[in-house]
Amino acid sequence: MKFLLVFFISAIALNTCENTSTEQSTETIFFVNSIRVDCTGVGPMKCLQIQESEILKPNDWQNFYDTIEGFKYEPGYIYKILVIKEELDPATVPADASSIKYTLKKVIEKNID
Repeated sequence: MKFLLVFFISAIALNTCENTSTEQSTETIFFVNSIRVDCTGVGPMKCLQIQESEILKPNDWQNFYDTIEGFKYEPGYIYKILVIKEELDPATVPADASSIKYTLKKVIEKNID
């Protein structure tokens, strides 16, 4: 009987806890170009080139200075991928880091360039 009472009190307490997280996520389509390019972030580096779009536009590439968790880039291929963009709580993100986390959900297409 004591166990049931503790269980119910715990369940009620958990249900009344308010979610104060500011994290939000959305899904989006990225095209990833077949080559990395020289770019400068904190220092010189190689960047992926991406397009955040449903349709590939041949000359509309933008440098991407971040990483996509779970994405295994292989040069020579143009990828169409489904990515989860998660806005992180700025209070928990270091000053020199992105406030958006990118995670691969699915490789939709992988075509040789």
